[in-house]
Amino acid sequence: MKFERILVVCIGNICRSPAAEAMLRHRLSPDHEVSSAGIAALVDHAAFAPIVELMRQRGLDLSGHRARQLTREMTARSDLILVMEKKHVNEIHALAPESRGRVYRLGHWLDQEIPDPYRKSPEYCERILDLIEESVASWQERLE
Repeated sequence: MKFERILVVCIGNICRSPAAEAMLRHRLSPDHEVSSAGIAALVDHAAFAPIVELMRQRGLDLSGHRARQLTREMTARSDLILVMEKKHVNEIHALAPESRGRVYRLGHWLDQEIPDPYRKSPEYCERILDLIEESVASWQERLE
């Protein structure tokens, strides 16, 4: 199966999912459509400032990001839904039971969860971005 429409989900859609969205867009061919949303999004909020700065240092721009609330319609339009933690899988299945079989952890291939860096130190945020980057790389191999 070809995964052309990829949705990345976290809680607030201001740290992990926008970072993963930007990394996936950067790494994958343009025929992939990548977007992000939050289970309990801080709708219309910009990305968390330390994440924006650390991503800028990595050459990726999150300055235009605005958080979006996850909807059942978004899940229906997505071929693959990538989440940060096991509990997010269950939350998406509760929202959209028909999404079963299309929801995976971003860290699936590395068997890792990606903790929330919101309101944590820049050093902690950097470690989380490293985990996201490793996870994105593990998916890139399978998506291209």
